[in-house]
Amino acid sequence: MNYRHSFHAGNHADVFKHALLVRLVRAFQRKDTGFLFLDTHAGRGCYDLSKAAEGDTRARQPEWPAGIGRLWEARGVPAEVEDYLALVRSFDRGRGNLTGQPRFYPGSPRIVRSLCREQDRMELWERHPAECAALRAEFEGERRVSVREDDGYGAIKACLPPRERRALVLVDPPYESTGEWDSVCAALGEGLGRLASATFAVWYPMTDRVRPEEFDGAIRALGAPCLAVELVVDPRREGMRGSGMLIVNPPWRFDEEAESIASYLGIALADAENALGSVRWIVSK
Repeated sequence: MNYRHSFHAGNHADVFKHALLVRLVRAFQRKDTGFLFLDTHAGRGCYDLSKAAEGDTRARQPEWPAGIGRLWEARGVPAEVEDYLALVRSFDRGRGNLTGQPRFYPGSPRIVRSLCREQDRMELWERHPAECAALRAEFEGERRVSVREDDGYGAIKACLPPRERRALVLVDPPYESTGEWDSVCAALGEGLGRLASATFAVWYPMTDRVRPEEFDGAIRALGAPCLAVELVVDPRREGMRGSGMLIVNPPWRFDEEAESIASYLGIALADAENALGSVRWIVSK
């Protein structure tokens, strides 16, 4: 696996994914009882945006200016998006950045950790050795955070059902393999079999090669309520024109919060006039 998220950190897909993730965690915390957050493809936890243009062999165009960069000083932001932005700004300042633009961007593990209560627990799986080493260093000494270097799809079987009997699972693979969707659907089936009430959030890119609409039938076959939230920043773009999140067993009224996020980002992060944020039920409640 060659994927490095550092080049993409803070882009439109990260903003979209993490704003939704914050709402999912907030929804879980409406109850006092703790829950497990399982991240199957966790990455390194923190990304230095000042190094985003450094490729292995050549310079690359950083993607964060068209993502978090557009929102950094935004006003009139919906509460659901402002909650996410406040967490990112606080993380950035906490790492020592006092400039007028973002530098340190938190990955999903850091975003969730900033929200966790004493009764909540995190399991972070990352297959790439260098990324996992950085992740371990990021969470060294954290008592309720476990980091494991292994194939994230195995995390479903290893960690579910958790002792808390409540779980939020983020599945965010690199989609380098042509069989990635098969692995995702198999993981969802395994997870629902182990904990039918768990909430699964599956991120996916929207490209010519990865066509999520072709897998609606496989998602319907799982039988659990499932919401698709999508953000298309430029439908004519070659490559990744947008991204989406499947939310299996979404929390109560999450569709309304997702609609607010998708609608706002469809305008704020648009790269074309016909950009769009949308919410649709694949399997209704």
